[in-house]
Amino acid sequence: MAGNDHVDMATSGADRTADRLSAVPGIRRAPSPKLQQFMLTRFLDPDTCAALMALIDGDARPSTIADPNGDEAFRTSSTCDLDHRVPIVAAVNRRLHDLTGIPLEYGEPLQGQRYDVGEEFKAHTDYFDPGGADWETYCAIPGQRSWTLMIYLNEPPAGGATRFLATGKMHQPETGKLIAWNNIRPDGTPNPDTLHHGMKVRKGRKYIITKWFRERPWPWAEGELA
Repeated sequence: MAGNDHVDMATSGADRTADRLSAVPGIRRAPSPKLQQFMLTRFLDPDTCAALMALIDGDARPSTIADPNGDEAFRTSSTCDLDHRVPIVAAVNRRLHDLTGIPLEYGEPLQGQRYDVGEEFKAHTDYFDPGGADWETYCAIPGQRSWTLMIYLNEPPAGGATRFLATGKMHQPETGKLIAWNNIRPDGTPNPDTLHHGMKVRKGRKYIITKWFRERPWPWAEGELA
């Protein structure tokens, strides 16, 4: 674990992302000292959201977790790795990098998730456990996750909220709404106050896309960032 529990936020510019987000017109910041969290409604238009949902439906697979904990029902959604060579995916990806000020090479490929009735992702953090069994697999090259940006693509008829346990804040799905939060504190240590629960969908389906940013450049295939 030595050396894994402190993240260099400056190299990627992630240490300046909170200030950058604060200056975005219409954005709201959560009134809590426990985490840096921002909300921006209508970040994506309905047509873009619909196109992304179609891509997710076309290539969804069962979701997994990095360090299995023995709970087979811990994460029951479906996941899709979106192809960044598809123009609409590339455009959304670039907008997210522009929003954060973090260069393209520090971002994971954009990912989509789909939740059917009864599916959820129990309380978890997005950063990797520095002492976890899979640290070397997921973090040896790109390092830790610094920020998460998540966008709701639709509004299921019931359920599907995202609840942050440390603040009690419940984010209800709204088409095109973006939520951003720091996985790492300004001092470079993981922030356990980002623990959040993707709650069960009660009616319909929920779709989201998620963008994670890393401490060091992500080893994408040649041509991926073109």
